[in-house]
Amino acid sequence: MIDLTHIDDLARRLSELVPPGLRQSREELQGTFKNALQAGLAKLDLVTREEFEVQRAVLLRTREKLDALEKTVAALESRPAGSDTPQP
Repeated sequence: MIDLTHIDDLARRLSELVPPGLRQSREELQGTFKNALQAGLAKLDLVTREEFEVQRAVLLRTREKLDALEKTVAALESRPAGSDTPQP
C-alpha cells in the first residue's frame, strides 16, 4: 500500500505553487493533484517495502544455498575418478 501522507504532502506543495490569483480554489486544486498522483501511481507495478524485504531475504537465503552447493560440486569434482569414498 502506498503511503498517502506522502501523496497528500506532494499535492499540498503543488497547490502552493499555484499563482496567487488562483489560490481561492487551492483545496480543489490540491484534491485534483492528489487524485492525479494516486491514479498515476496506481498504474505503476509497485511493491510495498515489506514485500521487497521479504523477497530480499528469500534471495539472500537462495544465494547462501547456491554458494554451499557450488562448494559441494567443486569438492566432488576434485575427487579422483572412480573414488566412491567421500572425502572429509
